[in-house]
Amino acid sequence: MKLNDRIKTITEWGGRIASLPSSEKDTLFQKAYNKNGWFTPSGSENAINGILPWLQAEVLQNWLSHYSLPDGFSKKTVGLVMAGNIPLVGFHDFLSVLLSGHMAKIKLSSQDDALLPYLTSLLTSIDNRWENRFSFEDRLNHVDAVIATGSDNSARYFEYYFRNIPKIIRKNRTSVGIVMGEETSNEFQKLGRDVFSYFGLGCRNVSKVFVPDDFDLGNLMGAFQEHQDVINHHKYANNYDYQKAIRLISGKKFLDGDFLIMEKSSGLVSPIAVLYYEHYANVDHLYESIAGLNDKLQCIVSAKRWFKGSIAFGEAQTPHVDDYADNIDTMKFLESF
Repeated sequence: MKLNDRIKTITEWGGRIASLPSSEKDTLFQKAYNKNGWFTPSGSENAINGILPWLQAEVLQNWLSHYSLPDGFSKKTVGLVMAGNIPLVGFHDFLSVLLSGHMAKIKLSSQDDALLPYLTSLLTSIDNRWENRFSFEDRLNHVDAVIATGSDNSARYFEYYFRNIPKIIRKNRTSVGIVMGEETSNEFQKLGRDVFSYFGLGCRNVSKVFVPDDFDLGNLMGAFQEHQDVINHHKYANNYDYQKAIRLISGKKFLDGDFLIMEKSSGLVSPIAVLYYEHYANVDHLYESIAGLNDKLQCIVSAKRWFKGSIAFGEAQTPHVDDYADNIDTMKFLESF
């Protein structure tokens, strides 16, 4: 299948996904929720809406124009180890392998094994030439390269197990928000999306905010009220109750919003239902603090992108197709062998 044909069928695939009947989506999303209680129907809907902009002909053509990809199918096989923290979190890797012309062997997380198989069935129904271009496997044997996403601990295993082949191994990452103190309530509400989407489980979720020394945290907590419904989810509520209890017992100081705990901490990755904050004295101090975290950060958000290298509040969970995880160009990697 030539590259233009691959782009054409992927574009048609996007149209098919976008036009799924509500009843069909409801059944699919309920199946995903039954498998993983964190995957609410609205979360699965958001995940699908997030990938649809990638599946447009002009977007795909502009993206792929920067690479030298084979016009036909490749005989190389790429193993994909997918995480299961948020719905369809490994979709971009899968899309990249398909478009590169390579075959994909996919090791799904047991926490997210409903959505992608269903979506791929739509693709093969459009053009059955895709049927032999990917498979879902329990073990990744006989692959020519691998892209694996997991924890820092699993990354060490992946590095060893796949030591003799080309690889991208992703580790734990998180995201931070930068507050300058002049933001509007509406801007803070957008920051709330970066904090609360998918209950904060994604690497693109903001787990910590940096605020000026004299900043009133009540401004944040007040704007975040828009997202207080997260407390009605039993798993989130259990985490909130637990985190509040251990802080009360230990005598730690924290700000309690009845659905979110804000705690001053030099840490980076906060527990579910907790948002860390850290003060900064001036912008130079802030840049110095952030520079030491680069290898741990997926993205940085700030209002109107005022902080160098950041994206706007509310955009953390809607990356563009060329926003690569860990800033590693996946398509350039796939182009190289």
